[in-house]
Amino acid sequence: MTGTRIIQRALLAAVLSSGSSAMAQTASVELKGSSEVPANPSAASGKGSISVAADKSVSGSISTTGIEGRVAHIHTGAAGANGPVIVPLAKDGDNGWTVPAGAKLTDEQYAAYVAGTLYVNVHSATYPGGEIRGQLSPK
Repeated sequence: MTGTRIIQRALLAAVLSSGSSAMAQTASVELKGSSEVPANPSAASGKGSISVAADKSVSGSISTTGIEGRVAHIHTGAAGANGPVIVPLAKDGDNGWTVPAGAKLTDEQYAAYVAGTLYVNVHSATYPGGEIRGQLSPK
């Protein structure tokens, strides 16, 4: 075998042995008022997905219906608990929010993501503390 073939096989073996840790983990999310803390009777909803790559860079978006969102964020916090903002989302049209380019989690935030203790919520004038919320549970 040539030196190039050996290197190619070694690289292929390294990629295959790294498994899913080299790939992004994606969490689908559904947002609703009953998931907020405190829960509220809002009929608004949202859905989307957030991905975190192996280098902890974050990407993704959510879309909403029935809400005039003022701001949206990714927070740390288990279901039933509120927590601090870690990634502010950027408004994308009337009903969309996206993770801004360059967003990245710290090691601690990434561990929280893997554990399912990050959430997304959208704030409105009616519910300034958050109208709809959804936990991020990566698969």
